[in-house]
Amino acid sequence: MASIQGREHAVVATRASVGDTLRTVGTALAPVAARGVIVRRPWVMAAAERMDADHRLVRTLQRLRARYGPAPLRLRVPGRSVVLVLDAADVDDVLARSPEPFATATPEKRGALAHFQPGNVLISHGADRADRRRFTESVLEPERPLHHLAEPMVGVVRQEAADLLGHHGLLDWDTLATTWMRIVRRVVLGDSARDDAELTELLARLRGAANWSLAHPGRPRLRAEFLDRLRERLATADPGSLGAVVTETPVTARTRPVEQVPQWLFAFDPAGIATFRALALLATHPAELDAARSELAGHGPDAPRDLPGLRAAVLESVRLWPTTPAILRETTTPTELGGRTLPARTLVVVLTPFFHRDDQRLPDADRFAPQLWRDGGPPTGLVPFSAGPAICPGRSVVQFVASTFLAAVLEHHDVRLDAGPPLGPERPLPGTLDPYRLRFTVTRR
Repeated sequence: MASIQGREHAVVATRASVGDTLRTVGTALAPVAARGVIVRRPWVMAAAERMDADHRLVRTLQRLRARYGPAPLRLRVPGRSVVLVLDAADVDDVLARSPEPFATATPEKRGALAHFQPGNVLISHGADRADRRRFTESVLEPERPLHHLAEPMVGVVRQEAADLLGHHGLLDWDTLATTWMRIVRRVVLGDSARDDAELTELLARLRGAANWSLAHPGRPRLRAEFLDRLRERLATADPGSLGAVVTETPVTARTRPVEQVPQWLFAFDPAGIATFRALALLATHPAELDAARSELAGHGPDAPRDLPGLRAAVLESVRLWPTTPAILRETTTPTELGGRTLPARTLVVVLTPFFHRDDQRLPDADRFAPQLWRDGGPPTGLVPFSAGPAICPGRSVVQFVASTFLAAVLEHHDVRLDAGPPLGPERPLPGTLDPYRLRFTVTRR
């Protein structure tokens, strides 16, 4: 499909009624925003789980599709052209044609991410974006399942996991998060940054402001303090860390390398949530746990390994409970999508919970189904790390660190889920899972 230029009889996107727009905002868009797009709000997550918010989102969009058809649906939003994607094939089309004519740098995204990384690739366009994407991929190596620093990464993960398991028989989110962020700082910046919790806290405060996007005036002094501190860390990054690779990777005047790194620190936070949820899935699904453990046998514990079973568990965690619930794009020209013409500067919204949990399309929508990621590739519309030219460049590193952590926990320990909603193969999984109230008992095997 191509951009539309001068077509006289193009079919424009159908408009939802005012009532359907309000229902969509109330049951889908507003709850996603309220949870915190940049950093989660735990009290809202608890309420979302009680309301089973994402199942409600799925039902709302299924009703819209039944009423208006699968073509892109334009919502009645004053002052903004907003289109909701309702067809899985259109999801793939939008992502395949990013960043032109479907730009990643929407005003809403720029308003959020500029709070702590104004020159980041995600909110860049044109030559700036191309250069920053080149740099980011050079450091993160997204096409390699095992990064060239996989060996030191394994050492970091196993050391921190051993310390965690040696001191705690009970594992809750707060305990896990402390260990997880130590891993993140060591992987990104090196061992010397292990205990620099203040750096993480500075970023968390900026992310809190970023949740409000353009509605927050920003905290420029705090941002400058954070970026200066990060710049100092990168200048002295330990060998074997991504930060050391940053200093060795060629840059141009466009690159702004320091402002690419906050995204890695930020993205590892929801990766920790996905890992914790994956642990809950494995702890409550014995057959899948046995299959995952079988691939751990016969290898040295410190050797880097591609663990497809545990990677699939992490991917399933993100499918079932997306850590990026909304993918946003903006048309740069009048553009055709799903047989409809979208005006330039249209905000295109892909709500991933709908496509990941659409039980009218996916037989295993509400089941733990890691085979989806191992049987010839996932169905259309499953995009846990996005897709296309703008696919998450950190996906391989994140999956490797997450699967390595799960291996370190499960290899010699039994894990029992003590708190959280009932999970297991005998019942559909909840639409929303609050990670902050999950608690496990971990015992040596």
